Amino acid sequence: MPPEVVLLRRAGCSLCDRAAGRLTELAAELGFAWTTTDVDAAAEAGGASLRAEYGDRLPVVLLHGREHSYWEVDEERLRSDLAGL
Repeated sequence: MPPEVVLLRRAGCSLCDRAAGRLTELAAELGFAWTTTDVDAAAEAGGASLRAEYGDRLPVVLLHGREHSYWEVDEERLRSDLAGL
């Protein structure tokens, strides 16, 4: 099963931009795909629970739907967890 990596973010968040850049680099190196979800846009579309749960801790990296790291990409842990899949 391929890894499911999702970055929860919001527009105008410099930490989110930095995390997205790092995920892009890691994905190219390690060969995984990732997606992003804007918690504010999701809230407007009826997904307010994401903004309520993660809004103050963005960015958040989810691995297979579970919180993996927040505020930055925990690169060492992500490498280890992806190697174990």
